Amino acid sequence: MRTFYEFFAGGGMARAGLGDGWKCLFANDFDRKKAATYQRNWGDKEMLADDIRNIRSEQLPIYADLIWGSFPCQDLSLAGGGAGLKGNRSGTFWPFIDIIQRLRKEGRAPAVIALENVVGTLTSHKGSDFAAICRSLKDLGYRYGAFVVDAALFLPHSRPRLFFIAVRNDLVPFGSNDNPNSPWHTSSLRKAYGALPSDLMESWVWWDMPIPPKRQTRFADLIEDEPTGVQWHTTAETRALLSMMSDVNLAKVETAKAAGVRMVGGLYKRTRFQHGIKIQRAEVRFDDIAGCLRTPAGGSSRQLILVVDGKKIKSRLISTRETARLMGLSDNYYLPSTYNEAYHLTGDGVAVPVVRHITKNIIEPVVDFSRANNLVEFPKKSRKELSQKLRSRK
Repeated sequence: MRTFYEFFAGGGMARAGLGDGWKCLFANDFDRKKAATYQRNWGDKEMLADDIRNIRSEQLPIYADLIWGSFPCQDLSLAGGGAGLKGNRSGTFWPFIDIIQRLRKEGRAPAVIALENVVGTLTSHKGSDFAAICRSLKDLGYRYGAFVVDAALFLPHSRPRLFFIAVRNDLVPFGSNDNPNSPWHTSSLRKAYGALPSDLMESWVWWDMPIPPKRQTRFADLIEDEPTGVQWHTTAETRALLSMMSDVNLAKVETAKAAGVRMVGGLYKRTRFQHGIKIQRAEVRFDDIAGCLRTPAGGSSRQLILVVDGKKIKSRLISTRETARLMGLSDNYYLPSTYNEAYHLTGDGVAVPVVRHITKNIIEPVVDFSRANNLVEFPKKSRKELSQKLRSRK
């Protein structure tokens, strides 16, 4: 069975996306509450709740085909403070790379490294952070490429994210193309690539994947009539939200009233400037997809929903089960009982069907080729010896 390590694992959404054909050997997250949820859903054997800076290579089981790292986005986000890879949170990328470097020295470099983060990574520090990620992957002995996937291709959820897939130099980069292509290679990504030094361009791969079938699920399909953990607003509270809307957003509500079907809109409260004065606005969208889930740590408010059914209008906070559905998690997935904890968990995650699509079309062909041709970095005959050595160092 294909094997992987999962760093910055959160609630294990990358693990859910990889699917039953993969075995997790090790998982890590600094947040002990998230780690507890991970263990509740996946068992307690693989998860180590600790700062990644404290993790030693000998704590990792022998060999993983894949290392997945959804490293923190706060310092790279457009809503963040702009510290980039020098920040305390997003800067944990570097100890992550150090771990892989140590594995490489031990002859245990994985076939594939997968990274996920916000699209703000492309422009963070005028592109220098993007180049630094490429440089680190090249120095590890990998060919690499990046692409942007919006979860809206699979789920009624607007969530564009940047993915790096790096393949060890001795392996064939399946799923590659000679040129960039839509929708995976956006103009911002092409611009970031164009600013790379020539030696980094030489190791670049333009990954390609099929476009998934047209999504059929609407945002309204995921909404609970009787949600758990949140209450429908009073009539006065809903009117207060409507009073915070601009004429443009009120017009959206009127259009939804005339639609003839129940319409569900995602709503965020935003701070806007009007005549030089800060005012709070309620902004809604009725395009069958939710706005991107964000945590308060990411600089945004929690998402609300506005349900319009003819002349009837209701509003409330989005429920945590609804946020889990928007990330592609099944209703069997255990969520923390505390609203803020569950919202933070899902808002920080990676969309499950996006991981599955990338894995099926890029990662699995490379790993299967590696396994079929016995191209793990160390020879089979040394595995027992290495295993004994690692156990003796613990």
